[in-house]
Amino acid sequence: MSHPLESLVIRHTYRIPAPAGPAGQGAVVVRQLDGALMSVGFKLSAQLHEKLSGLDEGVVAELAARTLAAVREIVGDHVQHNAYFIDFPRNVPDTLDFWMQCIREALADEKTREGTLEQLSAGVVNLLTLPSYGRYRHTYEEMLTHHDELIAAAGDRMTVLHLGADVETELTALYLALASSTTPLGESVLEDLVRLAAHCADGPQPEEIPVRENRAVINQVRVKTGAAPLLDTVTDLLRLACSLADGDVSLVEPTKFKNLSRPLRRALLAGLDAVVEASPAKLADVAVHREPWKRLGERLHPHEYPQWPYAAQVFAVARGEQRVRSFASRTEELLGAGDLTGAVELLRSAPGVLLRSVDRLLRTADSDETRARVLDAVRETAPQVAGRVLLSVRQHLLNRGDRLEQGGARRVFINRLGRAWVTEDTRAALPTAAKERLSAVLDAEIARRLPDPGPVLVDPDVLDVALPLSGKAVSSGIGVLPRGSVSPVEGELLRFFTYWKERKETTDYDLSAVILDEEYEQVTWLSYTQLTDVEGRHSGDVVEAPDGASEFIELRLGAVRGMFIVPQVLLFSGESFLDVEESFFGFMLREGEQRGRPFEPRTVRMKSDLRGPGRVALPLVFRRGEDGQWRAHWLHLYLKGFPAANRVEETKVTVETLLRGIVEREQLTVRWLLELMGAEVTVWDGGSLPEGPVTYIGMRRPEGLHPESRILTPENLRDVVPE
Repeated sequence: MSHPLESLVIRHTYRIPAPAGPAGQGAVVVRQLDGALMSVGFKLSAQLHEKLSGLDEGVVAELAARTLAAVREIVGDHVQHNAYFIDFPRNVPDTLDFWMQCIREALADEKTREGTLEQLSAGVVNLLTLPSYGRYRHTYEEMLTHHDELIAAAGDRMTVLHLGADVETELTALYLALASSTTPLGESVLEDLVRLAAHCADGPQPEEIPVRENRAVINQVRVKTGAAPLLDTVTDLLRLACSLADGDVSLVEPTKFKNLSRPLRRALLAGLDAVVEASPAKLADVAVHREPWKRLGERLHPHEYPQWPYAAQVFAVARGEQRVRSFASRTEELLGAGDLTGAVELLRSAPGVLLRSVDRLLRTADSDETRARVLDAVRETAPQVAGRVLLSVRQHLLNRGDRLEQGGARRVFINRLGRAWVTEDTRAALPTAAKERLSAVLDAEIARRLPDPGPVLVDPDVLDVALPLSGKAVSSGIGVLPRGSVSPVEGELLRFFTYWKERKETTDYDLSAVILDEEYEQVTWLSYTQLTDVEGRHSGDVVEAPDGASEFIELRLGAVRGMFIVPQVLLFSGESFLDVEESFFGFMLREGEQRGRPFEPRTVRMKSDLRGPGRVALPLVFRRGEDGQWRAHWLHLYLKGFPAANRVEETKVTVETLLRGIVEREQLTVRWLLELMGAEVTVWDGGSLPEGPVTYIGMRRPEGLHPESRILTPENLRDVVPE
């Protein structure tokens, strides 16, 4: 019997939970399933193939239908990808010729002739008023008849599905892995955690929940089932209230709190009261989120519950009736008075804040002696700091340019929503000796926390993948890597695709790509305003998507005249990326003679949801190296853009500025971590595998690893980040 959460296991682990059922002769159905899977770029492992072959045909047939549906959605093949120009990438017309054809057709139509003539007399024609512009003129089935079958190539993606444990064991393991993640999860993964937490509420629970957002959604399930929430700060309670209201548990966006039942109000107030009673100093955190606390107080009615006076103090502080000095204000007062030593001593009680402030403290120090005090405090408190903070500060030091020597470094800021901005770095340089000692302190503490991995087998393609310090703004999908990662691009033809389906309002997204030279200056672009160029072809502009719509851009990499290829998805009109029913972006790689449909799932190298807050999405950029090899640099950025009518020509300055500041940034990568470990590392060439257990780190799990091996792929790479 199927399980409603089985697809989560497949999507997150590429394992199929071992099905239960009577023995039988399922080999024929298994071969059919394997063939169907291979057509979309997946296949069964030998162990899984053998297991399924010994089951009843009916059991295997039901499993096959569920598995195919799950993997097709992973890769984006669960929808029909039609192209506006039916022969794309062949026979794409010149842009002006195409527009003139649309005008001629509008003039030939009695319904639109008069309006078109009026526009022509004014000298400007609105393309959207032309009946043949931007709306499919053929069905998906008709489009298929214009394309030959895809010719298989050795470079096609093939993702192996492995045999898992029973479904309940797999769901519990996935729940514990996500709940105990040391890095924040992306929005879609956090939604999965909510579902898993509800299902696993009565089962094993994680020993630690390091990430506050994860704790909030788990607490939501706990209070709904009558269990006490897990709280150790007042902000934990605020996040829980946001979760109960289906709001933003990261507290970035305002939440509209709902009316709460009396049992829920009692549970929240009792938990809040216990936190403040145990540590009244935590009231200082209230001021950071004063307005949300005031609005929450209107729903909780703390005055009705005099048995919890400490909880009432939280809302008194929020309203300004009770004054509590914040930790930040006390620190600023000491620094403002020139008492660096006093500030450092105060910050010892908040090691994480001390680490985040260390650059400023070192710049404030006026002597080697005071800098030594700062570094001594960091060394002594570093064992109490979260691993993600240690790694973040270490990465900050990698990019802490010496402004005086470099003649003008740039600072890059990227918030948790994926919005970025770049500005000139006006900070004083850090003394070299202090910077080197701080790096050594951080390296030593990070290395101390890393487990002994034993023999390590590593896929060379994963060495330049960035450590996932945060999953925020990184959408789920296939082949998606952390921001800052670099991965090789192998193939002659690079094809981008985007798909969207509007929910209520007519929605027009535009897929575009800009080509930049080595100085980040624009060479050319492809979009609905320029359908063809030396580099490639655009599939045509689609301006509405009641049943879903797709746009494609294909580039011949050998013909690209620049150094960078920057794909973008721009909102022209209608619903945002957060409001549409569905939207995603990806890219395919093909050899020159493979042919095939505009969308071929087994050539998809990456597909991710578009769920960001901006109106212009920048998923990644492609860069040609000095060796001629193209590589993908992962961005996961969203530009604010204009309220409507965003065009690639108008994002030119912003994109060039951002890329200049971001692409050159150094990252903490898998390569850096392996060097820090000092482990016995073997680079795997794709040949035979070791007989004994290893720690395998790669883009995909190979068949034939020892069953006791530890396997790290992009899906669970967050596990390498120490607590």
